[in-house]
Amino acid sequence: MSLLLGFGLLTCIASSESSSVFVLKGQDVRLDVQENVELKELEVFKWIFRSTNIVRCTDTLTVRVSPEYNNRVEFSEGNFSLLLKNIQQNDSGPYIAVVNGDKEKTIIEYLLIVQERVEPPVLTVNSNSTINDICNVTVTCRGQNTSVTSSCNNRTCSQVGGESRGAETSTVPLLSVYVAGGSIICNHSNQVSWAINTKEIVELCPLKSVSPPAGSMSVCMLKIILQSVGLVILIAAVITVHIRDRFRYG
Repeated sequence: MSLLLGFGLLTCIASSESSSVFVLKGQDVRLDVQENVELKELEVFKWIFRSTNIVRCTDTLTVRVSPEYNNRVEFSEGNFSLLLKNIQQNDSGPYIAVVNGDKEKTIIEYLLIVQERVEPPVLTVNSNSTINDICNVTVTCRGQNTSVTSSCNNRTCSQVGGESRGAETSTVPLLSVYVAGGSIICNHSNQVSWAINTKEIVELCPLKSVSPPAGSMSVCMLKIILQSVGLVILIAAVITVHIRDRFRYG
């Protein structure tokens, strides 16, 4: 189940051993302790990154932050949470909260995964046609070392080539192509960011004016010519009768 932790855009995916936390590079993230911690006499609470003690808190709530993390972390004595600021790639790795006393007890463990913002994808049209008023388009969506080729129409898209990579727990960006709002949309995303490129279907398959068959045009022209000749003959007959009557009765 995905949880929202800390500040910025990130996801937390639970596992039996630890929780994977995805965070956008440059953002802050808060690592929470999911249980109430009450330190007994001489017990010490620690947040550890690899082999470094980021912060240690004694039973008297005396807090000591490692010098290399000065101004980079905030520790809460109330709930023992740890705020990491301005996360960078080298901050990726395991973060463990432990209590040291008679023996060491692990309270919670996070695996922090820092990701870059995805680049805008490139959407190109390979072919297009209109059959029975349905627009059929083949497109290729490209982004960061992977691509997807899909066959789309006015309602849906289906993948025909390439590799749609990425999964809920993967660090590899995901590419997807779909139809929405009259557009073909190429979506490039990871767990912390997304970017799209779109093309309107109506622009890919514009409606074409339909010309009448050549035979229909000939019949139409013949009707016009016959009607014109008939009208001329009628006018000539009227004039002839009029002139004849004038000479007869003139």
